[in-house]
Amino acid sequence: MNAPAMTVLRERVLRFVEDEIYPAEAALDSAPRAQRNVLLQTLMQRAKAQGLWALGHPRELGGQGLPFMDYVQINEVIGRSFWAMQALGTLSLQDSLMVHRHGSEHWHARYLRPMIAGEFVPSFAMTEPGISSSDPTQLQTRAHLEGGHWVVDGRKWFTTGAADARYTTVMCRTEADAPAHAAFSLIVVPTDAPGYRIVRELPVLGINGGHYEIELDRLRVPADHLLGARGAGFAIAQERLGPGRIYHCMRWLGQAQRAFDLMCRRLQARSAFGSTLADKQLLQGYVFDSAAAIRAARLLTLDAARKLDAGLQARDEIAIIKVVGARMLHDVIDRAIQVHGAEGLSDDTPLGLMYRHAREARIYDGPDEVHMQSVARRVLKQYRDGGAGIDFGVDT
Repeated sequence: MNAPAMTVLRERVLRFVEDEIYPAEAALDSAPRAQRNVLLQTLMQRAKAQGLWALGHPRELGGQGLPFMDYVQINEVIGRSFWAMQALGTLSLQDSLMVHRHGSEHWHARYLRPMIAGEFVPSFAMTEPGISSSDPTQLQTRAHLEGGHWVVDGRKWFTTGAADARYTTVMCRTEADAPAHAAFSLIVVPTDAPGYRIVRELPVLGINGGHYEIELDRLRVPADHLLGARGAGFAIAQERLGPGRIYHCMRWLGQAQRAFDLMCRRLQARSAFGSTLADKQLLQGYVFDSAAAIRAARLLTLDAARKLDAGLQARDEIAIIKVVGARMLHDVIDRAIQVHGAEGLSDDTPLGLMYRHAREARIYDGPDEVHMQSVARRVLKQYRDGGAGIDFGVDT
């Protein structure tokens, strides 16, 4: 998409987020699940009517086929509101691309097209209670073939969307004797299958955000419910996570920009000790630090996205933006709360909820420490092996 057309589309999405979603946020945050879903359906229909639905999904699946780099930039605007992903039909993108690439036409008709149409949300089960899920080779959920069916046993948690999904893609060990990273597969499990049980919804820092603990008790599904090849679970999951982390980082930039806007408006509107807060040098430092962090994180994220779009792995770049982006988001929102004083601690602004979601960012999709360690190890290996080191300005 050319630059003028992209500018127009970004502005249209921004107007929808600000005019349609912002006013509905309080109700969406507090409504019971059934009522919330009705409100979301209304927003989804408005998005479809305005031609803003499923912008990044392939056209053949009911989306609008926006190229990856264009969608990355649109995702920054969508990120301004937690509910915008679902209202604009982008919540399912990671899972829909995964099923599109690795699922049969049967799965496309049964699950993929209805999911992209907004009839239900996706659900992916990987992490488990009681183990260090940053090392996924420790996952305990298992499946074995028995009479033409996979029999799945285990317990998962932080399975987002399980209560509203028609299926959950489950990462489980299927290969007893294979090397660790070739021992796991992805199995599509209908949420209404006998043996699938939602144990509880997991409040996260006081937020009931649709994350669930589930139990799989001798759950049986036909053998063709395998997604991709046996033992390919890690490879497919990594393929899903790479673009997903870039989407996360762009949404974090949208959240940070919203917090920055609120902070700067507050600085101009509020007076203390004879002048506006905007005249206080210490608070001007908040503006500088936040502006610099947002711009730096944006450039890093777009650089990683361009390399991934060019077919490069961009492993270090993606790991770096995951850490830098999460820190940036936390710090910008934290400053905005500080500038708002007591009001920033209340629910009269969206900052408190944004702050809690920001804290999640340093843990999900891999804790910061794992990404920092992996980058440092690869960098140091280059020097240990006598190479010239890694030049982050060169595409590799």
